[in-house]
Amino acid sequence: MSNKTLTRMDLSEAVFREVGLSRNESAQLVESVLAHMSDALVKGQNVKISSFGTFSVRDKAARVGRNPKTGQEVPIHPRRVLTFRPSHLMKDRVAAGNKQ
Repeated sequence: MSNKTLTRMDLSEAVFREVGLSRNESAQLVESVLAHMSDALVKGQNVKISSFGTFSVRDKAARVGRNPKTGQEVPIHPRRVLTFRPSHLMKDRVAAGNKQ
């Protein structure tokens, strides 16, 4: 299994090759899509990409945690967290890739 990470540059290069836009236009398109997704998540909206999955923001309540080294109780403040739930098609594709 490869440890390579897919980057924004890789995405814009793929758009350049597949769609035929210029490299600059491809980079702008990728940035625009990512900005729209980020803006929606900041507003608390879900981002659903068919056949891929759903990004959503969840509110986590305050709770008491524990330092594993000392056992001392530490308050954990309420926060918003980003979650991703893959679609069944994406789960199947990833599972099929494990059978190589």
